[in-house]
Amino acid sequence: MTTHRTKVLIIGGGPAGYTAGIYAARANLQPILVQGMQPGGQLMITTEVENYPGFAQAVQGPDLMEQMRQQAEHVGTTLVYDVITSVDFSQRPFVAKADSGDEFVADTVIIATGAQARWLGVAGEQEFQGAGVSACATCDGFFFRGKEVAVIGGGNTALEEALYLTHHASKVTLIHRRDAFRGEKILHDRVFANPKIEVLWNHKVDRVLGKGGAADGGFDLNNPKQVTGLALSNTVTGEGRELPLDGVFVAIGHDPATAIFKGHVEMDDEGYVITVPDSTRTNVPGVFAAGDVKDKVFRQAVTAAGMGCMAALEAERFLGGH
Repeated sequence: MTTHRTKVLIIGGGPAGYTAGIYAARANLQPILVQGMQPGGQLMITTEVENYPGFAQAVQGPDLMEQMRQQAEHVGTTLVYDVITSVDFSQRPFVAKADSGDEFVADTVIIATGAQARWLGVAGEQEFQGAGVSACATCDGFFFRGKEVAVIGGGNTALEEALYLTHHASKVTLIHRRDAFRGEKILHDRVFANPKIEVLWNHKVDRVLGKGGAADGGFDLNNPKQVTGLALSNTVTGEGRELPLDGVFVAIGHDPATAIFKGHVEMDDEGYVITVPDSTRTNVPGVFAAGDVKDKVFRQAVTAAGMGCMAALEAERFLGGH
């Protein structure tokens, strides 16, 4: 077992974590960043990113994350390929233990472990991710201009995504397994008033249908994968049907990766870390949270990066005062 000591420990390697590393390293704080189980976060399963500033041409999600990783390392962030399994924030310096058995002792901690979209878990869903299946309308809606898409879900997120997609798609089918929406009534009213949205009640997705790809299920440049529709069944009658589509947006919620912080920092009832307004400070002095781990509203790479910058600057100020 090795004990690593640092002024700033960053837990999580996505846009928030890498940006925090860049700013903390440039402030000469010698940060250590533990990258976690999926370095790069949700962007690693994203294909073309057209809305991250600074790239005139679309950039691949994994390429964008690799650039951020290299930049963080180049300016002096120590990157560790490990997974934090427990933390102790009861006193400073804070202590975090990793899966390898190593221990990290830190004067400040930046939590940047992100969140993951919930998926349906049906056949074809994983196979066609990035080829018509998405969990982010703001990220990918642009690619479905003039096309027909479906949104799966019945809460606020699903209603908002359906409304957003009407700016791009020719038709949006909102598929819900029950006969009434959850969420805010004002969103219900907007959905029902929008002529581009058709609601399909009491239906569940059995399979994502598609075509293309290599014989082994991989990528084939000459025969790209693409979604062609959904196999559905009626939750009341059991009757099956197929719905032709160009894209599927799964909007059944996100799960923040905060299990190891439960009981150590204040969270809301969904498990998102609570921070002071206009800040990344948590209820524990010296512990900060940035990105999707605390943001359930925007969930964009650029907002996560912005919060990573904020967290590093706040950690620097905290250390200056102590």
